[in-house]
Amino acid sequence: MVRVRFAPSPTGYLHIGGARTALFNWLYARHCGGRMILRIEDTDAARNSQEAIEVILQGLRWLGIDWDEGPVSADPAGASRGDFGPYFQSQRRGNYQERVEALLSRDLAYEKDGAIRFRMTREPVVMDDLVVGQVTRELTDREAEDPDFVIVRSDGHPVFHFVNVVDDLDMGITHVIRGEDHLSNTAKHIQLFKAFGVQPPRYAHIPLILNSDGSKMSKRDTGASLSTYLEEGFLPEAVTNYLCLLGWSPKDDREKLSVSEVVERFDLAQVLRHNARFDMAKLQWLNGEYLRELPAEKFFAEAVRAFARAGTDTNQWPLEYVRAALTTCLGKVKLFSELPAYAGFYFTEELSLDPAALRGDFTPDNKPRIQQLRDQFARLAEFKAEALEATLKSVAKSCGVKNGVLVHPTRLACTGATAGPSLYHLIEVLGKDRVLRRLDAALATA
Repeated sequence: MVRVRFAPSPTGYLHIGGARTALFNWLYARHCGGRMILRIEDTDAARNSQEAIEVILQGLRWLGIDWDEGPVSADPAGASRGDFGPYFQSQRRGNYQERVEALLSRDLAYEKDGAIRFRMTREPVVMDDLVVGQVTRELTDREAEDPDFVIVRSDGHPVFHFVNVVDDLDMGITHVIRGEDHLSNTAKHIQLFKAFGVQPPRYAHIPLILNSDGSKMSKRDTGASLSTYLEEGFLPEAVTNYLCLLGWSPKDDREKLSVSEVVERFDLAQVLRHNARFDMAKLQWLNGEYLRELPAEKFFAEAVRAFARAGTDTNQWPLEYVRAALTTCLGKVKLFSELPAYAGFYFTEELSLDPAALRGDFTPDNKPRIQQLRDQFARLAEFKAEALEATLKSVAKSCGVKNGVLVHPTRLACTGATAGPSLYHLIEVLGKDRVLRRLDAALATA
């Protein structure tokens, strides 16, 4: 059975590259009917924190990535995937000590200057990588003199290379799917497996994620932290879909794929060899595609949360009004984080109008036309979109001007912006009293 793992270090955030690695492991396990293990590499006590661990767990759960094994408080036989906690390296120190002693007893490791060093082979190591292909690791000039490496520091703490291999061995990992930046470590890991008398797992080093300009993505770069997508109101389905396309190709140029489709089609043979370039514009487009298909109730719930994050409490407004306002935004934005700027005018009584923009639309020639439109709006018995549109067009015709001459200033007066939801529908939602007040304010200010 295929057994894979994701083994992040809890250092404060979950990098988008790490999230993609977790996703590829999960996809491969689900495609093969295998098992996914989550292991927290928390042996560096100075850098670890419970908060950092929660960031990782929250990010994985948000993406829909679950795992199949781990400590449970209840009966393991009755536990579901959601009941499992991750494994922690800090709780496995006894396992590492036993393995160190086994190597020492067979003279495959030795003590020097208080540290434990592993006797590395002097021969080239050949690796058959499932993505990269066959790689031969020759010793460098410096290593030729002394290729041995530390597996336990002088302070007694085992190093990454050692605990990584021991955990993979103990947990029966069959496939190690990780970033290509770990390829240089693999020769050491293979030799450690052989020293323990077991066959190494199959390795698959997936391409790195670079910035759009080809530079290496650091944690300070836009989009590098998965938390950004939670905070900006991206949909997890869109982010998951996009991450699948960063280094994997479905071969038919499709870009929008459900998770179930990807699970069915995903295989390591389709992982691309070249590095992937992160394209925020493409991700935002994809998110917009998913947003358009979102059920209305879920859209309303996420939209309310987006306004709350921006400091607007929509609970202060009648529910019917909030729903009507948000309905005009369906299919109009690519991100929930755009909503406060796009439709914030619904949830304030005082608009901030740009004097220069007002002067451009409320010219001395145009102000009488806008006043006439305002008066016609006031006479409407039913303040509905169809009647509002007919009224504006009628006033424009009687004044001998195009509709836009009245549309632009009306939108500016009612919303404070030059773009937004359908004008006649937003006016209907705002209601007659609010619209007349806003037109009066703009006419008085211009």
